[in-house]
Amino acid sequence: MKKILYMASLALTFAFAGCDDFLTVESPDFSTEIYWRDKSDVEAGLSAVYGQLENRTSNYGFAEHKYPVETFRGDDVAIGDDINNYPDMKDLYEYTYTNENATTKEYWMNNYNGINYANNVIFGIDKVQTSGEKMSDEDYNHLMGEAVFLRAYYHFKLILNWEDIIIRDEYLTSEEQVHKAISPRIDCWDFICTELEKAANLLPETRPSTETGRVTKDVAYAYLGWSYLTRAYEETDKKDTYLSQAIAAFNNVKHAALEPDFESMFNGTNKNCQESIFELQFTNITSDGAYHKHVMHYWVAAPSMGGWDEIRVSPMMYNEFLKEGKIANNNTQYDARAYASMIFDDAYYAADNSIFGEYNYADCFPSGSKTAYCFKKLMPSTYEEFAQSSVYTNVPLMRYANVMLMKAEALNEQGTEAGRTEAINLINEIRSVHGKLPPMEGNSYEAVKAQIEHERLVEFSMECYRFYDLRRWGKLEEAMKTDDRSNFNISEDQFLPIPLMESQSNNDVN
Repeated sequence: MKKILYMASLALTFAFAGCDDFLTVESPDFSTEIYWRDKSDVEAGLSAVYGQLENRTSNYGFAEHKYPVETFRGDDVAIGDDINNYPDMKDLYEYTYTNENATTKEYWMNNYNGINYANNVIFGIDKVQTSGEKMSDEDYNHLMGEAVFLRAYYHFKLILNWEDIIIRDEYLTSEEQVHKAISPRIDCWDFICTELEKAANLLPETRPSTETGRVTKDVAYAYLGWSYLTRAYEETDKKDTYLSQAIAAFNNVKHAALEPDFESMFNGTNKNCQESIFELQFTNITSDGAYHKHVMHYWVAAPSMGGWDEIRVSPMMYNEFLKEGKIANNNTQYDARAYASMIFDDAYYAADNSIFGEYNYADCFPSGSKTAYCFKKLMPSTYEEFAQSSVYTNVPLMRYANVMLMKAEALNEQGTEAGRTEAINLINEIRSVHGKLPPMEGNSYEAVKAQIEHERLVEFSMECYRFYDLRRWGKLEEAMKTDDRSNFNISEDQFLPIPLMESQSNNDVN
């Protein structure tokens, strides 16, 4: 029986990349070869490729696909009561999903749509250069670098979540091309790393303010380093080689620095700051039907605050935030990242006007509240903004702190005293700037490894890294057992099953 054909349409409302014009430009019809004429056509096409990032063109879809797939399988979050109304999302938390899960299918489709758009643009760039209004070498390099990076990024998101994926590296023009077999995992990693290296060589060092949010060399090198770090644990026979390559890539991230005001990176008051390497752009502009907002503020807010009770701080995460005690700010407060990341019962939040500048803990968590704490990350800075049905706070995807901690991890894994010393310095810089904390204790391999795990937890809560960290470190089974996830099976649940939709549309996938 002939299988159902699935091919991603190329029609999409344009969606990303920093300047508001680029965010809200009307989508063209570039579904035929005659579209590609000049640089403006290529930039319009690239906007559609950016638009697929994290399903961000749907204010509900962004939260409902990214966070269940990327956070629910970790132990730093717990699900709220309202998730009971969404079985496909709840199944991810409970490890009861199947290959028919609608949330994982949409996640898979969204990333392959992005790949298809990128392939179309790469085809279009070459067409402009051969038969259209030829671009300058600089424009060609920068635009090709963006398209190549984004194609690699979407493959990267897929390989983090599926053990088996399909490399899609050509513009689809026929049904025959849809039918393609699973690619060996090593081949996928080779493809991703090669693409990121190519992109890094083509992309500009920096962008003008009119192009804020569009990728640069720093972005490509940050993800190249993450890719090599992941491979170092997966391909142990080449661990030393990949650790060295990861460090080399991280060393090439040269235009970023830690942001002293940690909370400002998530509440909309400090978009695209010096620490932001790659950031998902949102805007309040709604002209011509554009809508680039999200609802994560209601996902994280407690029910007593008017939140929807979708995602909560897990008890483990709560304890980790407060683990070191009140050693910050001259021994008067917990880690500053705790206050920036969650609202909880503490003297800091007992003060008047400590929440949204007009409320305090008792106002937000009155007696009898269902929960006693909640995430603060991704909430806007004022109640006026919070009360809106959707917000336009940006969402960081890659921060310099992540580059620093991944580099520290790679250095520590190399097993040298000099490497550990450098790793400790990186850790202590983050502790001082973001946590307002004294230096870490200990200097052994084990002490540094344990400190990196703690720092990654308190630094990146709600930033969708924990599950991948646990898998990389071989700690998934232990963590899920501790978290009482009784359905977790280490032989089946490190990766998601290929969606049934793919096997129904692709004759070469069984």
